[in-house]
Order: sequence, then C-alpha cells, then structure tokens
Amino acid sequence: MKDDVPNLKDYSQRLRDEASMDLADIQSDGEANEPTKHTQIIAIYGKGGIGKSFTLANLSHMMAEMGKRVLLIGCDPKSDTTSLLFGGKACPTIIETSTKKKLAGEEVKIGDVCFKRGGVFAMELGGPEVGRGCGGRGIIHGFELLEKLGFHDWDFDYVLLDFLGDVVCGGFGLPIARDMAQKVILVGSNDLQSLYVANNVCSAVEYFRKLGGNVGVAGLVINKDDGTGEAAAFAKAADIPVLASIPQDDDLRKKSANYQIVGTASGQWGDLFTQLAEAVAGAPPVRPKPLDQDGLLNLFDSKDTGGDFVLVPATDVDMRGKNAKPKKSLEVMYDEA
Repeated sequence: MKDDVPNLKDYSQRLRDEASMDLADIQSDGEANEPTKHTQIIAIYGKGGIGKSFTLANLSHMMAEMGKRVLLIGCDPKSDTTSLLFGGKACPTIIETSTKKKLAGEEVKIGDVCFKRGGVFAMELGGPEVGRGCGGRGIIHGFELLEKLGFHDWDFDYVLLDFLGDVVCGGFGLPIARDMAQKVILVGSNDLQSLYVANNVCSAVEYFRKLGGNVGVAGLVINKDDGTGEAAAFAKAADIPVLASIPQDDDLRKKSANYQIVGTASGQWGDLFTQLAEAVAGAPPVRPKPLDQDGLLNLFDSKDTGGDFVLVPATDVDMRGKNAKPKKSLEVMYDEA
C-alpha cells in the first residue's frame, strides 16, 4: 500500500520550503502522466457556507456503507466537516493537539487525532487562532504530521480533503500546485459568488496543468439547487460534468442543522448519495475551461448582476469636490500676426 498513495512521499522539507514561496514560482518536473494509483485522493473546494462539509460528510458515510475504506480530512479552519459526521461533536484538531503534546514533551498518536463513525475514519487539521497565523501554513504543518503518523502506509480506497475555496492562499492551493490529489470536486449553487469561487478553482487547476501538473476537475456538485439553472450552465461552459444536484429542501436543511447524516441507504436521500458516490468514483480528472468575468456574469440575468450598467469615468473636478477650482492652462497662445 505504501506505493499506492501518489505524489506524497518525501515532501516534508519541500513543503517547508514552499511555505514561503509564491506558487507561481513552483515549476513542474515536466511529467504529465495521469495518476493511476489505487488510492483516490480527492480535494473538494467551494465557497464558505456553500455545503462542502455537508456534501463530504454524507458522501464519505455513503462510500463506507458501500464497503469502501474512507479517510475524511477536514482542511478548513472552521473544522465543520467532522462536526457533522460526529453529530455536532468537535474532535481535537491536529494542530491544537500537536501544540499541546509538544509543550508536554509527548508524541502525537493516531488515536489522539483520528476518530471513526460508520466505517469512516476522520480527522481535522484545524487552523491558527484568528489573526495569529496563516491557515495555509497550518495545512502544511498538518500534512507533515500526517506523514510522521504513517500516512504512506495507510490502506484506504478514498482520501477526501475538505478545502476552503480561497485558492489565492498558497496553503489552500497546495494540493493543486503539487499534485497532492488526483482530482478536484467543486461544490456550488445557483448564485454568482459560489460560481465565482468555483471558476477561480478551475483557473488554478488550468494554470498548474500548463506547468505540467496532473490534477483535474472531476465535476461540480450543485447544492441547494432551486432549479434556476445557473450552476448547470456554468458546468457546461467550463466543460465539466455535473456529478449531482442536491435539491433545496427543507428536510435536508433541518437534518444538516441538527447534525444528522442523510448519506445512508436507510434514509430517503440514500439513492441520491449512492449516485453521487458512484459518480465521484468514476469521474476522470479533466482540464476545465475557466470563464472570464463577463462570461461568468452572462450566466445570470443582467438585472441581477448589473451586467447592463455603463461605467461613467470620473473627472478631476469630481475628485476635487468643493476644492475644485479652474486650472490655468499651460497651453502657449500665439498672437495673430
């Protein structure tokens, strides 16, 4: 199994070096072979609050019910992925546990940070306190610790990573930049902000593919789908498949708010998450076609986005306001002969 985990071996020092490096400076070794290893490492991205954690917790639970070995790693500082899986219970994060153990002169053990439910093994990387550190560096530190805990020897069919959609940050963009995952799944809805984030992730994937990277987009999960169609139109324009459409439904909202798992064959939503699990497993990583800003806005009615608004240039007089005074011309005037 040690060789089944792609692209993650012997990178601790490299990660430390890259923590202070602009991702645009990271170059590929030129190899562009598609990963074919047994373990599928899948990173899920989306705007905060769009439903990544809801999707991942239920997807992982359904995969485990289908007989797969699943490791779920929350990489969002909010640590809400495992909270849903564990019925609202917050588990100790890798970062806080590592800090406490280090101060006590003790080693972190797998049982300190990894917990299980319904066949799913799950852990949270965590993040720094507000205003006291970089979330991306926390992710790098967390993966270094996972390596020390024996990540390369673990035996899983799927490793699911829940990432904040802000790939502008180097730490959150690391799985794409360094081929730490084979494919990316996007979670979005029929609103401009979530599709803006999804499009940004597509841009990051395409950028690093041009540098020789292997990570591709497996598809889009439309969450809270109200049927208006903007997310499906985005997927078509970006040339990526829609893996599932999770409806905007009051039952789902209430159960999610109460930390209830709906990704189970025993519930009414079992078929939906079974189909999603099968789609995620079989979807190949493809190169997306990111949209420009106008293309993104054109997915929506112009009255909702301001697409018909005409930009009126400001003048120097506008900027000076009450201080505006006529300025003497510097133009040279010649008397007529």
